[in-house]
Amino acid sequence: MDANGGVAICFFFAFCTRYVESQSYFRMGTNTNAAEAMQFLREYDREASGMCYRVTMSQWKFVTNITEYNRRRMVEELAISSKFERLSWRKAAAFDSTRLSDHQSRRQLAKIVQSSRAALSDEKFTELQQVISEMKEIYNTAKICPYGQKPYDPHIPRAPFQGSDFQDLPIQGYQLANQPYQHYQAYTESQEYPNYCDMQLDPEITRILAHSRIESELLYVWRSFRDKTGPKLKNRFMRYVQLANQAAVATGYRDAGDQMRSTYEDQTFRTSVEEIYNQVSPLYKQLFTYVRRRLVQRYGETSVRADGPIPSHLLGNMWAQNWKSIMDLVMPFPQAPNVDVTSEMLRQGFTPLRMFQMAEDFYTSMGMKPAPPEFWRSSMLARPPQRSVQCTASAWDFCNRIDYRIKQCTEVTMQDLISTHHEMAHIQYYLQYADQPQLFRDGANPAFHEAVANAATLSVYNLPHLQRIGLYQNKTHDPYEVSMNFLMTMALEKVAYLPFAFMVDQWRWSVFEEGVQNMNHRWWQMKLRYQGVIPPTPRSEADFDPGSKYHVISDQEYIKYFLATVLEFQIYEQLCLVSGHLGQLFECDIYRSREAGRLLSEIMQPGSSKSASDIIRTMTRGKTNRISPEALVKYFRPLELWLRVQNRDEPLIGWSSNYHDVALFSQQSDGTSNKAYSLRLLLILTICYNILK
Repeated sequence: MDANGGVAICFFFAFCTRYVESQSYFRMGTNTNAAEAMQFLREYDREASGMCYRVTMSQWKFVTNITEYNRRRMVEELAISSKFERLSWRKAAAFDSTRLSDHQSRRQLAKIVQSSRAALSDEKFTELQQVISEMKEIYNTAKICPYGQKPYDPHIPRAPFQGSDFQDLPIQGYQLANQPYQHYQAYTESQEYPNYCDMQLDPEITRILAHSRIESELLYVWRSFRDKTGPKLKNRFMRYVQLANQAAVATGYRDAGDQMRSTYEDQTFRTSVEEIYNQVSPLYKQLFTYVRRRLVQRYGETSVRADGPIPSHLLGNMWAQNWKSIMDLVMPFPQAPNVDVTSEMLRQGFTPLRMFQMAEDFYTSMGMKPAPPEFWRSSMLARPPQRSVQCTASAWDFCNRIDYRIKQCTEVTMQDLISTHHEMAHIQYYLQYADQPQLFRDGANPAFHEAVANAATLSVYNLPHLQRIGLYQNKTHDPYEVSMNFLMTMALEKVAYLPFAFMVDQWRWSVFEEGVQNMNHRWWQMKLRYQGVIPPTPRSEADFDPGSKYHVISDQEYIKYFLATVLEFQIYEQLCLVSGHLGQLFECDIYRSREAGRLLSEIMQPGSSKSASDIIRTMTRGKTNRISPEALVKYFRPLELWLRVQNRDEPLIGWSSNYHDVALFSQQSDGTSNKAYSLRLLLILTICYNILK
């Protein structure tokens, strides 16, 4: 493709995007009998609640007691639920909802129709579910060998190690500092790693990426996991795209991305999301520039160019989406503490039960509902002995207005204390909208549940709250230094996440729209443009690196996490305003504020019976009906000012890319050299950005 062709394509898709967003969302049926429609919705509410209970219970039994019998029972219930979904879709799609006088009934019918794939034939619907299931299985069973143990990639260099490389090994490891690689290899094989290729993403690979400072080891696990997933997933993902698009077109959408976006009820959704990203981008670039300088100091300019993008394996996370794990490299004031009350919790004899009781007290202190007896009787709050369980923390609504549970293998740590408050916020959301019809027992849009839960935990994280509940006392260190360390930790988690959360669905939508050609190239193109991240080693179309992200291959939309991260600060600011907080936003604690509790209840109680814009208008007392990043920017303003001072001598805030960066993921075409091709590509990207901006 030449540069002129690229520009033409950019103009074409810019036009198509604006055109499609002006269209109505999904087709209507021909049945105009309003009485029949109302009767169908009453029956659906009863039957869907019962079906939801059966499926949720079967899933709960499996994840809290992983046996083959429980797996089969869960699969059976999911198959029945799938048939119910298809039958319900056909009935709902037959009605012309515009003929219903009741707005809530029209809204319920739309919810049944708009997000389902049931328009496919029975064979293709089953195939789609099977393809997604196979991709999940490949992903969840991917395993790699420990670093340095055969079979290994002989092309990965094995450099001598520095003393600091051993900071996360047991104490014996320090005695091997600066010793030859063979000594280190013998030690790790005998002491740390099993002598077989059985390392999974969680916890082993995740732990290495978070804590190792050995660049060659980081590169090894980064590439090995992608080698075990992408090539096996690519063809299945291509078939998934084809089937998802067919389902969307049959339902009345342009493609599957259009169908995903419809749940946000915003005709200019893509434009709105891009505007939000553009407002947070300056803050991200300040953070990026500071972090890059620290990485240059740690790894040298041979690994990280002083004005360039960052190789993604150096940021402490498989996808470079959360940088908290490199806090030790970038801490603003190393002599001041990084807030972690784990040791104080252990000193005070905390238990998992006490942590959940403390989380419940946080919400009841604001006048909100206590957890029902069923919660305490049936939840899994700690890892049970002598049975296999799935430990990822999650909150569960069993759809019967009585049974709510949390599954979490809680340990006495500050991170799990935050997690308990987060999951209890979801339980509170379930309790608040319990009286809504089944179809409305959800967040106002897909971002709301996470946003509300995170807004509450912003109060739990901060120093005033931890002091208030007796877990933190700072009497010896400069409060400003402690605050900057705290804000840096939060920025590495929240601000660093924003461009990744934004670009995942930008990529996915482009695949649905433009086809499956050059998928890997486009993935890295977007990561470079939005994150300033490049692969640490050349990538080709055979690699399919998007497959290393579970949400991509498991058919879960991702833009909701971007919006939730922005929205949580907007909600938090409103809670702080009504609670009467004065001072810096990051120091606000809403604990025991009845006014904040009332506002939270107002946000939660409607569920999805109202649009997100209506909820935001109510929340802000009419000031706006849009998700806005202003509160996020305000929260981090003290840190941004500090970053600007640190970056004042930097020649470039952000990153510049050259043909070497782009050539890492660009392939030669028609005999053109990589250099010339990459330069043309950069020109096309710049023009596209200005057109679509």
